[in-house]
Amino acid sequence: MNASPAPELQPRLDADETIGAHAELLSSQLQALSQAMFPPTSQKSLRRFTSGEAARLMRVSDSTLRKMTLAGEGPQPETTSNGRRLYTLGQINEIRRLLASGTRGREAVEFVPHRRGAEHLQVLAVTNFKGGSGKTTTSAHLAQYLALQGYRVLAIDLDPQASLSALLGVLPETDVGANETLYAAIRYDDARKSLRDVVRKTYFDGLDLVPGNLELMEFEHTTPRALMGGSKTGDGIFFARIASALDEVADQYDVVVLDCPPQLGFLTLSGLCAATAMVVTVHPQMLDVASMSQFLLMTRDLLGVVRDAGGRLQYDFIRYLLTRYEPQDGPQTKVAALLRNLFGDHVLTNPMVKSAAVSDAGLTKQTLYEIGRENLTRSTYDRAMEALDSVNSEIEELMKAAWGRV
Repeated sequence: MNASPAPELQPRLDADETIGAHAELLSSQLQALSQAMFPPTSQKSLRRFTSGEAARLMRVSDSTLRKMTLAGEGPQPETTSNGRRLYTLGQINEIRRLLASGTRGREAVEFVPHRRGAEHLQVLAVTNFKGGSGKTTTSAHLAQYLALQGYRVLAIDLDPQASLSALLGVLPETDVGANETLYAAIRYDDARKSLRDVVRKTYFDGLDLVPGNLELMEFEHTTPRALMGGSKTGDGIFFARIASALDEVADQYDVVVLDCPPQLGFLTLSGLCAATAMVVTVHPQMLDVASMSQFLLMTRDLLGVVRDAGGRLQYDFIRYLLTRYEPQDGPQTKVAALLRNLFGDHVLTNPMVKSAAVSDAGLTKQTLYEIGRENLTRSTYDRAMEALDSVNSEIEELMKAAWGRV
């Protein structure tokens, strides 16, 4: 009896070639989708705000805005065919400055909340060890919220995946060239630039961006060589480099929002050493909390080494933000209660609830602050906005308390 022929063995695939082919396929598809939604000639723009929205942002009455329009004071809004008045964010900020100069019985800082006197630059590091905790979404919404309140904000994308840059209208693969990320301002060689030369204006008045892309990984590779070569003191040491770069632009901003990568490398450590406060995003599930525990232990050990090397870390506040929280989910409420019992006031009072509105806005690379209420189910939009504003205003109050404002 003849033995049956052995089945032909499938040739084994080279991992780098397979992964490379998948990467190119996905990248080209994403570019095609992006160009369909945002043609190369187009740029992201921020919608206009109704007079009611503008009044709420400025904390004045709608009738005050109407009187100013009738009197010809300040920028004139666009008026639609049905009589609605629409303002750009730039116009809102111009009106803020006008109101601050007249004060109208209120302090100027209530209208234009810029830093004054000895108030230090706030550097808020949004971080976590685990991807999917809502870190980038939190960073983008926080930066935009603060810009909407009238602060001068700089968002810095420290993550080589550069999701924050994409959300803010800068595509990392096509819009960011060599030496155009934060790496340009913290590198160790002669190609180093001032951070002023890397900052970009965005379509959001009052919000600037330092974009990211894969180039940021270079810092993880060049830092060990720099340490071996003797860059171990002063501004030369890796953990002081982001703080030193920020010093070059500090006078232009009130707040810096750092979107840290989801790992504890040299880049994250340098960001944490530049920060004045830290917001740790955590999805209230046991696996995520266990991961956060490891993140905190590693952060403690690594920052201890930084302190021994002469780095001083004194934060205005450290807070844990519950993200993608579902109040009806029993296990999640138990995990949330556990964290509140353990950390008390270090857990932000307001969680960011899981919402289809945030996901729907993300499909077109937009945030909830950019997408109009008319584009989503209104009840879903309102619930999400209420949660978002509550979280961000709580962080704003912590900032103001650090400045000594009542």
